Order: sequence, then structure tokens, then C-alpha cells
Amino acid sequence: MSDNAAGQFNIHDAKTNLSRIIERVEHGEEIIISRAGHPVAKVIPLPGKVQRRGRGLLRGKLVLAPDWDSEAVNESIAAGFGLTP
Repeated sequence: MSDNAAGQFNIHDAKTNLSRIIERVEHGEEIIISRAGHPVAKVIPLPGKVQRRGRGLLRGKLVLAPDWDSEAVNESIAAGFGLTP
């Protein structure tokens, strides 16, 4: 396997050592695969899942104005989007 700092492998090495390459990618490395010395593919890590904390996380932290659903507020919002006649 070509373990150089750039993380570049020829196709034969990539096929032979795919599991090791995937392990390196899982640790955040980007690996380039080359054919005849020319880069043809990049193996990159996928973004991780969003860690959800559960429902109600903002309960008690958001305060609505008493007129949050008034006609005037709704018209103002609609005007901001160009939806008023």
C-alpha cells in the first residue's frame, strides 16, 4: 500500500487495501485514487448525523409577543414576501 502523506493510491493498491482506505476515511482523511499517475477519484468522509436532543428543548426559552398572530403582523410579513396586492 502507498502510505504517503498525500493519501494518494493507484487503482491496484486501492482495490487491494480498500478496507484500510475506508478506515482512514472514517478518521477524517481524504484519499485520492489515481490511474496512470492522474487523479480520477476522491474518497471523502460523509458528514455525520445531527445529534438531536429531543422535543421541547426550547420550551420556556421562546416568548411570543401578544400580537404575534394579529392581522397587522400577518400583512407585514406578507408584504415582506411581496404577497400583498
